[in-house]
Parts: sequence; C-alpha cells; structure tokens
Amino acid sequence: MIGGDGGVREVPVPAGVGEIASLAPVSGAGRPVWLVLGADGTIGRWDMAAGVFEPVAATTLATESDREPWTGHRCRRQLHASGDGMFAAVVNDYGRYGEVIDLRTGRTTLTLDNQGGHEETVPFSLAFARRAGRDVVVHRTDRNRLDVSDARTGALLTGPADEQARPEHGYFHGALRMSPDGMRVLDDGWVWHPVGIPTVWDLAGLSESAVREPEGGPGRVPLCGRAYYWDRPMAWIDSTRVAVAGLGDDEEVMRPGARIFDTTRTAQDDPWCPTTAVELASFEGPSGQFFSDGTHLFSGGDADGAAGLSAWDPATGRLHGVVPGFFPAQHHPGAGQFVEIAGDAVRVWTV
Repeated sequence: MIGGDGGVREVPVPAGVGEIASLAPVSGAGRPVWLVLGADGTIGRWDMAAGVFEPVAATTLATESDREPWTGHRCRRQLHASGDGMFAAVVNDYGRYGEVIDLRTGRTTLTLDNQGGHEETVPFSLAFARRAGRDVVVHRTDRNRLDVSDARTGALLTGPADEQARPEHGYFHGALRMSPDGMRVLDDGWVWHPVGIPTVWDLAGLSESAVREPEGGPGRVPLCGRAYYWDRPMAWIDSTRVAVAGLGDDEEVMRPGARIFDTTRTAQDDPWCPTTAVELASFEGPSGQFFSDGTHLFSGGDADGAAGLSAWDPATGRLHGVVPGFFPAQHHPGAGQFVEIAGDAVRVWTV
C-alpha cells in the first residue's frame, strides 16, 4: 500500500445525478470539490467531504452519436472545469463541437467548433487557464490552429485580423494539459506520417493583440516522435518535467513504461524531430492513466493485467507501492484524491 489514508472507500453518487458521464476536479480548491456531468446533461458541484451536491447548470451539447468510432475511440462528452470552478466546458472528444458555460448564471458564453479535420483521431483540444486575473479557454478552432478566448465573455483574445500572419503547419492538435504553474501547455498532437509528437509551448508570453496561434511563439519544444502513436497517457510531474507513456518510437514495438523529459532543455537525438526536450529517464512498468502530485508519477494501471494504482520515483523508476485493484480515471491535485467511477458509486483513494 502507498502511504496515505490506508484504503479505498466507496462514496455513493448523489441522488439526482443518475449515471455519471464525466468528472472534473476544481483544482484550485484545497478540498475534494468536483464538477459532475450527468448522462442527462445536468452539471453539478459535488463536495465529497461535506457530502453536498448542488446542480448548477445544464449542457445543451448534442453528442454527435452518429459518428463511427475510430480505432475504438467512441465520440463522447467530456467535462472540463476552470481552476476556480466558476466555468465549465463540455466538449465532444473525438468530435467537432463543444461549449463553455458560466456556472454562476448557467449561460453558454462560448460555442466551440474545431472545424473538423481528422477530429475523430484526438480528444477535443481544450484547457482552462488564468491570465491577467481572469479565466481563459485555450481551444482548437481548426485542425492546426488553437486560439484563446475569455471564458466569461467568449471574446477571442488571439485576434482574427490579418490571417496571412498566422503560421501554417501540419500539426493536428490533441489533448491539452496545463502545467501546474499555469504557464505552459502540453499538447498531445500528431503530424503526417502519421507520427505522434507531444509538444510543450508557452502560454504566458501571449499578448492580447497577438495575430498568431498561441503555440507559434518562442518556447515551443517537441518531446519525442512515435510513429502511429498518440492520444496516450502523459502528465506534468512539475512545471518543468513531463512523463510520457510508452517505450519505443513506433506503435509496433512499443512497450509499457514511462519516459521523463526536461522541457526547459533541448537535444538532437530523436529520429522524428530535429530538436526535442532532454530525456532524463525511462523505465518499464507504468501503464494506464498518468498523474502526479509534484513528486511521484502515479500510473492508473490496466484492469486487464496491471495491479492497480502505482506510485513511481520519476528520477529512478523505483516502484514505491501499489493500491491493488484500484484503477482511477481522475485525480484532484488540490485534495490529493484519486477517483474511479463505479456505477452508482465512486471509489476514492487519498494520498
């Protein structure tokens, strides 16, 4: 067992929620506060410690259910929460549409459309961030383009003027993950071969008058290239280091494990990218979803073979312990809580 409170406990799903479609942590809260998306479209705020659930809004987003699954990835609604829990986004992963909702009013402030372009190959690119004292949304507006909008007003902050000034490239943006300090974005996208190339870029230096994509400026660094391999587990360890799942450079030879990169330094030793982040370590073992508490790498395991939630030293690859039979899909960084959805209950383990 890994330290912590000593065991996994079950918490009943609040009355009125029904089936949970998606959970998102309110990461700025120091207690286990979550946003919950019900299968019926209801969005609620759930304080697990207090046992309080409050419906606050509802989504009108259609599910795009007529889409054919791509390599087993079925189009599904996914919930995202701003750090302060005042805004939610509901998007169709492996689909085209989404929306941002002000949870104080229940009003949709921004309708999202990624314009298609192999959108079935990636989760909908979206992340909340804080900038100049307000909540902003980074979101895909074309296959190879990201923009930043004000979450409250829906106003575009990256500026549509002079489209000729925008860079043109063949990168298909994937899932986005904000660094713990909110300054950088990890983008799990791919380029034509196809090759998955997870990339980190700076959000902090973006000016509101910018007429470029936010990821087009200085600070952009690819981590590695893997043929036919993207949309895989990865996580920030801290605001410098990133853990990426998979050992190898091609899907056909990939082995379970983790690679750790220093995103502030670059090297020239990857067959797919002329310049990449420096690889600090690689080790076999981690599988399933990746999470971190700023010190450890946690892997969520695989119900078909792995033991359960495991904690690893990202510098040495040493396994510190396992929570057997526990396979969480979500982590609340502020509360140190891991959650697995299990029908009419959730299973919870806390560091």
